[in-house]
Amino acid sequence: MESEWTIVTVTHNSAGQLRERWQGRDFSGVRWVVVDNASRDDSVTVARALGADVIELPRNVGFARANNRGLGASTTEWVAFVNPDVEVVFDSLDGLARLARRHGALVAPQLTNADGSFQPNGRGFPFLVDKLSNRGIALPGARLSRYTPDTSPGPTYVAWSIGAAIGGLRSTFDALGGWDERYFLYYEDHDLGLRAWRAGHRVIVDPGARWIHDWQRETSRFVFAAWRREIASAVRFFTTYPEFLVPSRRGARRRHTNAGHLVGLVADSA
Repeated sequence: MESEWTIVTVTHNSAGQLRERWQGRDFSGVRWVVVDNASRDDSVTVARALGADVIELPRNVGFARANNRGLGASTTEWVAFVNPDVEVVFDSLDGLARLARRHGALVAPQLTNADGSFQPNGRGFPFLVDKLSNRGIALPGARLSRYTPDTSPGPTYVAWSIGAAIGGLRSTFDALGGWDERYFLYYEDHDLGLRAWRAGHRVIVDPGARWIHDWQRETSRFVFAAWRREIASAVRFFTTYPEFLVPSRRGARRRHTNAGHLVGLVADSA
């Protein structure tokens, strides 16, 4: 492997996912740091047995803050934040590093379901009407094609990529101040992508790197704690970024990008 990576995984009662997606993996050239958010199961024991360096937190501090603990413990030029339900293809890390360096970008693999079908982990601007439309609530002005762009043709600029798997130079994450710890769970990945663009760092999804993701979003069903957290994060996000409350193609684009276009194929992706 040409590039050295630290992979940061935040766990919370994730022992089953660790066994399913990380068992028997060869971590040559990769340091795996697991930050455990006070699990009640044997996540810590399983992670250590699988080869991780484990940071045990005494309480659940949330996804963003735990990711930052892992970032602070990283010791390599490159760092990736990867959920426990994602199966990393280690051979693709060098290609992601080259793409990130070439474009000054945060990079994400194309996440897929177990059958190989694509998950829409690369997203366009998070206008509220588009987000609600993506949840099945049709509203005037919504356009899903701009919120879940087709990334299949090749490496693609996106506004943000879901936090299940995203990486880049550690120096880039440090320059951005890491993840915003005001978000306990949800919307921290929206914020990270937008802040990256505003700071001059693109966000790219590369379908040449395909990692399986067992997507199990808690808010796809009614779980009171999950919905409470999502609503709290949504309020914080749209208070911070009110330009996304109303569909617009100009103001938000000018504020959050340093390029003439945002969602589109990377021109020199070869």
